[in-house]
Amino acid sequence: MVTVVDTIANRPRPRHPEKAHRPDQEVLRKPDWIRVKAPVSKGYAETREIVKSHKLVTVCEEAGCPNIGECWDKKHATFMIMGEICTRACAFCNVATGIPTALDPDEPARVAHAVKQMGLSHVVITSVDRDDLADGGAQHFAEVIRAIRAVTPSTTIEILTPDFLRKDGALEIVVAAKPDVFNHNLETVPSNYLTVRPGARYFHSIRLLQRVKELDPSIFTKSGIMVGLGEERNEVLQLMDDLRSANVDFMTIGQYLQPSKKHHPVIRFIPPDEFKSYETVGKAKGFLLMASSPLTRSSHHAGEDFARLRAAREAQLAKAS
Repeated sequence: MVTVVDTIANRPRPRHPEKAHRPDQEVLRKPDWIRVKAPVSKGYAETREIVKSHKLVTVCEEAGCPNIGECWDKKHATFMIMGEICTRACAFCNVATGIPTALDPDEPARVAHAVKQMGLSHVVITSVDRDDLADGGAQHFAEVIRAIRAVTPSTTIEILTPDFLRKDGALEIVVAAKPDVFNHNLETVPSNYLTVRPGARYFHSIRLLQRVKELDPSIFTKSGIMVGLGEERNEVLQLMDDLRSANVDFMTIGQYLQPSKKHHPVIRFIPPDEFKSYETVGKAKGFLLMASSPLTRSSHHAGEDFARLRAAREAQLAKAS
């Protein structure tokens, strides 16, 4: 008789098992324009306590966002629903990969009460990819939106969704819940997808954003990319055109930062003047709003940006009439 002794059962599960055997990549020293202060403020601590007390997950923590100190000090947080384990394994992402847990039916109510307690006038809700679910988590998104509307109806809601790849009818469920902003990030230019975002399809993501506008033109659409992953400038300009062909209203561009030696390396740190150039070009191409800087992230200044986005649409409509 053979007895098998499991010597690793009590070890902590690796955060990125799919990256464990990859060779280490050099982590470049950040330039001065990337550096941020450590989060130590009273506001940061209060936001952290609210998040913990409601047993919520934030992308601010899971993705290692450099703006967490600034945002949490202002009581701004991006809630990440449907757990903290993603079914995808993108080369840039710091969110844990693996088999997710079952959906928590109480999560929508907890998110809504946290939004009310924090006094948020604008909230961003994102999620991990849930390829294991028949609808990719679309119904759960809708339930969170409805729960927030029930508890604090004046709060505007921005969602940052996965691509719902091969999930027929999922997008329609989310759009029917009428978020104020529908965000889905392209993340990078199409030539990088096989190495950076292998589980996704570039033109599916473009079509997803276009379909939102077809279903409900009143919903603002938004998408973002990271630069510094080896893309060429002309590829970024073509991506802008692709987004505009899908009638996307708002685009964000930020610097990719490498979470660990096992993640995709930073090919180049883009200087601030190049980000400013992208912003100028984006405005000329017809986006209602562009946010382009080294520390720009999808949810950074989301509330202020929503007010600017709404004002830009009103100005556009007034000009057309």
